[in-house]
Amino acid sequence: MANKSKTNDDYSITMPLVVDNEQQKLGITEANKVEPKDTLYNLGSTSFYKTCFNGLNALSGAGILSVPYALSSGGWLSLILLLVIACSTLYTGLLIKRCMDIDSSIRSYPDIGERAFGAKGRALVSVSMNIELFLVATSFLIVEGDNLSNLMQYTGLKMGGFDFDGRQIFVVVVALTILPMVWLNNLSILSYISAGGVVASLVLICSILWIG
Repeated sequence: MANKSKTNDDYSITMPLVVDNEQQKLGITEANKVEPKDTLYNLGSTSFYKTCFNGLNALSGAGILSVPYALSSGGWLSLILLLVIACSTLYTGLLIKRCMDIDSSIRSYPDIGERAFGAKGRALVSVSMNIELFLVATSFLIVEGDNLSNLMQYTGLKMGGFDFDGRQIFVVVVALTILPMVWLNNLSILSYISAGGVVASLVLICSILWIG
């Protein structure tokens, strides 16, 4: 019975999920591991305010309208599901932190998959992430094409013997507009675009509140 008993520390949220290979070879455990005093960070040139704009733009957007619409359609019980999703997201973040605390070389989800399940885990996580990103981007283009075609009806184009309706045209226009932003690898420059997105979200909220 004593061997099967578990203490609260065995299930502590602060304990790392994966073990560093080098620490395992040296026999270093959580009890005798000495944390380094000096930690090297890869510092960028993006300021705090620019980072805030990037974060706000990532959090705001379509969710400003989709979440209230989902709650109004699902009723009060949907609030419980929203709380469950929030708790699941929080717990997932804590698990990721535990993995990164034990190995500072972990920088992505595939790294965690490789650490936990080897090369097959890394491949599975990479494929899953790329499929998700592709489907999200595709659905975004479809949604924007539908919204713009509803706002600007009777839009069409005939070219080379083919008839293109408004939805198809706006999907291409949105894709060409967003494509240069995808190529940006400087978060400092991207923050100006994010600031425009934040301003657009504020205008949308103020318009809804003004109309009632």
